Amino acid sequence: MSREAARTRSRVLVVGATGRLGGSIARASLAAGHPTFALVRPHHFARPDSPVLGPLVAAGATLLQGSLEDYSSLLEAVCQVDVVICAVSTKQVLEQKPLIRAIKEAGCVKRFIPAEFGADPTKVQICGMDYGFYEKKIEIRHSIESEGIPHTYICCNFFMRYLLPSLVQPGLDAPPRDEIKIFGEGNTKGVFVKENDVAKFTICTIEDPRTLNKTLYLRPPGNVFSMNELADLWESKLKKSLKRLYVTEEQLLKEIHDAPFPLKMDLIFIYSAFVKGDHTYFEIDLSMEGTQLYPHVNYTTVNEYLDTLV
Repeated sequence: MSREAARTRSRVLVVGATGRLGGSIARASLAAGHPTFALVRPHHFARPDSPVLGPLVAAGATLLQGSLEDYSSLLEAVCQVDVVICAVSTKQVLEQKPLIRAIKEAGCVKRFIPAEFGADPTKVQICGMDYGFYEKKIEIRHSIESEGIPHTYICCNFFMRYLLPSLVQPGLDAPPRDEIKIFGEGNTKGVFVKENDVAKFTICTIEDPRTLNKTLYLRPPGNVFSMNELADLWESKLKKSLKRLYVTEEQLLKEIHDAPFPLKMDLIFIYSAFVKGDHTYFEIDLSMEGTQLYPHVNYTTVNEYLDTLV
């Protein structure tokens, strides 16, 4: 890429770049030729050669010292960029409010992508039993929209590293080889996307006028599966049949009630996706689905992912 082309690419700030998703987003931004900045806390900033930051620095990322708790550092960082992407964990979602304030005050940000990266919080049917998980994300959406901040929301549903390594068997670290629990009737479909792929689709949106003030949904062909379909696919790889133990909705709700944390939240998300259908029960505008908008992006399918687990 020429220097002139690099100068015309949006400058991107990633908040949460030391996390798995944030690091993937920073790498995808750099790979796409964007001048990329990572806001990092002082203890990380002091170790730019660490295993987390070293590869980003080597790839060309610029480290900026700061945090969501330090408003002056936020404002200083935001004033240097065109795009802000936040990839902090859900427990920090409401801590994005000072970041929103800084974006508003700076006045230079053309796109903000907040820390959502899951199911659409406006569509889930489990509010009231999720301990505020989705309400906090809705609150952040309201803050963004009330301030008139240009934005894109990324709804990618489940990351592949969550639940899929056990074939949606809470408590297991690997897929079952003899029997498998099927939650509900087993025909409701959930969606899994690898974090690296979420990052690539995210970066595609930042200069795309079609996604401005819109929600990008990820339902990649080959990544939308019911539990029965997952079991079928796994059986084909094992070349054997598994005993299927069906857990009714009522049984699952009792398990949720009785389970300790963090197992309780795993069961709640399973209930949401594979019983209530919160990933797929509603129609989406296909012009806002990632693989339709960006067919050039290669992604890992569930079939390919399960090949690594056999």
